[in-house]
Formats: sequence, structure tokens, C-alpha cells
Amino acid sequence: MTQHPAAPRPTQTDHPRPALVTLVGNPRPGSRTLAAALTVAARVADHLGLAAADVNGPDVNGPDQATIDLAEIATEILAPEHPRADAARETAAGAAVLVVATPVYKGSYTGLLKAFLDLYGPDGLAGVVAVPVVVSGNPAHALAGEVHLRPLLVELGATVPARTLTLLDSRLGEADLTSAVDAWLGHAGGPLLRAAGDAVRQETTHRTAPELAEVTR
Repeated sequence: MTQHPAAPRPTQTDHPRPALVTLVGNPRPGSRTLAAALTVAARVADHLGLAAADVNGPDVNGPDQATIDLAEIATEILAPEHPRADAARETAAGAAVLVVATPVYKGSYTGLLKAFLDLYGPDGLAGVVAVPVVVSGNPAHALAGEVHLRPLLVELGATVPARTLTLLDSRLGEADLTSAVDAWLGHAGGPLLRAAGDAVRQETTHRTAPELAEVTR
């Protein structure tokens, strides 16, 4: 992994920050991966007692949540200057819980997600509880998240208390998706709550304003 100097983590005095951030690595804007990730984030937020975002509306941010769709800043990530990517990086690093979603490309995560995560220095996600999510078109790639994405997040210092949530592209309809997420939460919900509960309560307790800056526009 290419290492960059670690950006300072946001502090409570900088600005109110979301307790839960959804980071999507699909290179297509408004992708099915994004829609699935928002559903996952909404269910995780409900499980952790966070205010829900409107996943069907134009604003996918709620008072406790923010969304980073990397497709919107893809052209900037590898540029010499990348202020929006830097802002997104700080938002993700400042989250208590980070849902990281990617389609499976060549048996692994996307190059776009890798390029973004390469902007972090060592332990750039230290203190963050990460939820890896992969969307696969082939059941044979069911372990792509565990083999590739989860170790990457751990290397960056994130705590990953539960197995990767793997979703089949052919089963992203509302009923199938909700069923898959709830089944995953049946196993992952306890470890996730134990790992993230205190951090989430701390973030929401210290928030002084309801508005969140939208970092990807």
C-alpha cells in the first residue's frame, strides 16, 4: 500500500461530525452498490440507535449520518490537489462507524476504493469501527470481502468486529436485501454494538449542531 502522511483526525471543536459514515467505492454515480449501502447503513443506524437518513430522498445525510459516493470525486482522487477527497477522508476518519461498500471487481474491491484509501497514512482509520460490505455478481466471490477488503481496513487501524456482509447483485430487491441485512445483523449485531456503542454515544452526546457539511459536492 502506498503510504501518505496521515491527516490529523477531526476534533470535537472542528465541527459536528457524523457518528456513521457510508463510503461507497463503485465508480458509477448513483450505483446499486450505493443504494444497497444506504440500506445497510440505515439498518445499522437503527440497531445502534442513531437518527435515520432518508435513503430515498435527494439528501442521503441525516443528523447522525453522512454519505461519501467516491464516483462523485473520482477524477480528483489521483490529482496533485484533491481538496474534496481530503475532506471526504477526514469525514470517514472521524466517524464512529464506517460502512465501506464496494462491488467485486476482478475478485477484489475496486481500484477507486483502493486509490482513496491509499490517501491515508498508517493507522488512518484508528478508532473507527468498520463494516465491510461487498456486492458480488457471482456466489463464487462470496469471500472477496473477508480475503481482501477486511484486511485492508484492519491494516489502516480500523476495528472490524464482524464478518463482511456479502450481497448478491441479483438479490438487491428491497425484500431480499432487507432479509439479507437482517440475517447478517442476527450474527453481527452483538459484536457491532459492543465495539461501537460507546463511541456512538460519545459522538451523539457531544454534537452541538444538527447540520453536517456535504463533503462530496
